[in-house]
Amino acid sequence: MITRPAVRRRVGPATTVLLAYSAVVGGGFALLSLPIAKAGPGSADTLAALFTAISAVSVTGLTTVDTAQHWTGFGQAVILLLVQIGGLGIMTLASLIGLAVARRLTLGTKLTTSAETQGVGIADIRRFITGAIVVSLSVEAIGAVLLTAWFASTGDFPLLQAAWYGLFHAVSAFNNAGFTILPRGLVPFVGDPVVCGVLALLVLIGSLGFPVLDELRRNPRLPLRWSMNTRLVLWGTVVLTVVGTVFITAVEWARAGTFGPLDWPQKLLAGFFAAAQTRSGGFTTVDIGALDGATLIVMDVLMFIGGGPAGTAGGIKITTFGVLFFILVAEMRGRTAVNVFGKRLSRAVHRQAITVSLVAVGVIIGSTILLALLSDEPVDRLAFEAVSAFATAGLSTGITPDLPPLAQGLLLLLMFVGRLGPILLASALAVRIRPLTYEFPKERPIIG
Repeated sequence: MITRPAVRRRVGPATTVLLAYSAVVGGGFALLSLPIAKAGPGSADTLAALFTAISAVSVTGLTTVDTAQHWTGFGQAVILLLVQIGGLGIMTLASLIGLAVARRLTLGTKLTTSAETQGVGIADIRRFITGAIVVSLSVEAIGAVLLTAWFASTGDFPLLQAAWYGLFHAVSAFNNAGFTILPRGLVPFVGDPVVCGVLALLVLIGSLGFPVLDELRRNPRLPLRWSMNTRLVLWGTVVLTVVGTVFITAVEWARAGTFGPLDWPQKLLAGFFAAAQTRSGGFTTVDIGALDGATLIVMDVLMFIGGGPAGTAGGIKITTFGVLFFILVAEMRGRTAVNVFGKRLSRAVHRQAITVSLVAVGVIIGSTILLALLSDEPVDRLAFEAVSAFATAGLSTGITPDLPPLAQGLLLLLMFVGRLGPILLASALAVRIRPLTYEFPKERPIIG
């Protein structure tokens, strides 16, 4: 009798990421559930511990409890560790998935992709991961030193406490997590150019993504050699930050509950800081719930777009939005090809960008409807929380702690999907490219 050898099923990249993500969340949940992690008697509530663990690993920053008051130093250290693992892990895992996808493409597609993106090859994977770790830790260390020195110089905090605050907020900012352990949050620092400037800069650097940071490190003075990905991310970051700053500052300039009491330099700083946090930062120096409805809508759009790919920011990514923008421009000009910075976009990229965007819109609309059914809060506030959770931005109008458990569970799921969904969906779409040996006859429906 002939026996067939057992067939081993290979674990795909998507399954590997899900398992790794779930394992880290489970470990963080277990640690935050310990009595030593919670301030006061007893252990943390199950939903609060799970919500905080997922929010930290997904580098979102949404919370159902006050981070500074609810958690002990041990609990805050666990949150910081989860943020570091989540930010750096997702950055490297996203890059690894890209490399794994490249291995499954045809030789011609590999060569084309390599030439277009100037990306790393499989042989450079060790350098790539090592570079991501070095860049992350170096930027965080510089930010921690600057914040520690400033906190200590104000005289409000002892040196050790200032060092802990500096380290925590530097890691939280670079990883776009938005967690703060300051007793009164960042509201007292609304006019502080050092604290706001350092945190905003760390958020923007982290949101660029390691492929961009690596290319800027290797070719800092050769912009003509930068890849399309780097140019799209840099231009998109500048344009969206400037537009967001101008709009938010103009609308909130005289509002009593937000920028009204500030002098004009502080208003400009507050506007810039708020716009930078929509990259997925999550920090706030003013009451988000007091912002004008128009400001909330613009922040929804900016959070939905997010930052660069393979970075710590969420959203559909600036590159996806950039592709959609250039498709629109090409269609309005009647061109058959979409050209970006002197290069022609593949039609497969068109379909991938449209698919990722439509799926994200569908998830947010569906989640907002469910939240409206589960809660009596205003729909615009619920929509803001849904976008913030999906885009892992962490900004909140303040209603999340008051939502019913089912609604909080939905936000929890949105953070999970928003952190991994776009990465896995994009990689799956890239892998599923298969040429057809036949074509159907063409026919056009009436559009518009």
